[in-house]
Amino acid sequence: MSNTTFEEVGRVLSEHHQFAVLGHVRPDGDALGSQLALGLSLRKLGKNVRIWNEEGMLEKYSFLPRGELLTKPPATEEHVDVAIALDTAIQNRLGTSLAAIGSAKIWINIDHHLTNPGYGDLVIIDPSAPATAEIIFRLIKSQRLPFDHDIAENLFAAISSDTGSFQYPKTSARTLEIAAELVRAGDLDVGKISQQLYENYPRRRLELLRELLRTMRFSESGRVATFGLSLRTAGELGVIPEDNEGLIDHLRAVRGVIVAVFFEELPDGKVRISMRSKDERIDVSAICQTFGGGGHTLAAGARVLGTLAQVEQKVLEEIDEAVKRAGLS
Repeated sequence: MSNTTFEEVGRVLSEHHQFAVLGHVRPDGDALGSQLALGLSLRKLGKNVRIWNEEGMLEKYSFLPRGELLTKPPATEEHVDVAIALDTAIQNRLGTSLAAIGSAKIWINIDHHLTNPGYGDLVIIDPSAPATAEIIFRLIKSQRLPFDHDIAENLFAAISSDTGSFQYPKTSARTLEIAAELVRAGDLDVGKISQQLYENYPRRRLELLRELLRTMRFSESGRVATFGLSLRTAGELGVIPEDNEGLIDHLRAVRGVIVAVFFEELPDGKVRISMRSKDERIDVSAICQTFGGGGHTLAAGARVLGTLAQVEQKVLEEIDEAVKRAGLS
């Protein structure tokens, strides 16, 4: 963990009044749940709090308690005492939320991505945490910040989503203990939350998966699996960006596959890469960093200028080299 202590952050939260709680573009459950949980806690302290994300609240996560408070940032700049970036490895990935901050006396950066360079005045980065929400829970508890059912449900949903429903390698005894404490303290209905997280997708997402599987390719060794989404296919299906979340897990789940990659064509001439690894000897964060991205050892991403075919070729060459170096080819 970085040098900033929970006590130092707690002091800033106590002493100031105007806050903006921000999350990364293309948000996931951890970003949204963490933003709402901390924002709700600050509101209960009597603070003036904006909770912004470039996309606003996603359809998939609209069940989260008080989700209506999480909005797109305003077109005109607003000045705040404290800006808090959550789950955002690179500051410019705050997108239009960053542009909406006219000025802030203090920037706080709380994250669990190893590649986070530590921007901001107060920085807490804990790569051992499987979700930023776990860090937020420890902050709230250690500083005796306001806590209630809605905050507990947001944190539980965030941790569940970023651990793959408590399946991924960084899920520790501490993670499960925190989850149990959230369920107990918030009197949460785990079955209902899990159903909303994992069994409540729009039909178009299944139609998207069908099309993606038609593009599925495996390397000669069977160690690398890929699929890709063109702008044309996305347009024909009427899918939205959040429909993609988690689909790469179908590739990762295949026996023998070590690295799974999802290539998505974007309107700005770039290709979004989502990469997953099942073996720590293949550090996909390091691979994605060569393309200007980053993330975790087993889950990372990047955005690369070029066509689907061009980017796919470049990325697969890097992966092949990494697989050979690890002696896994």
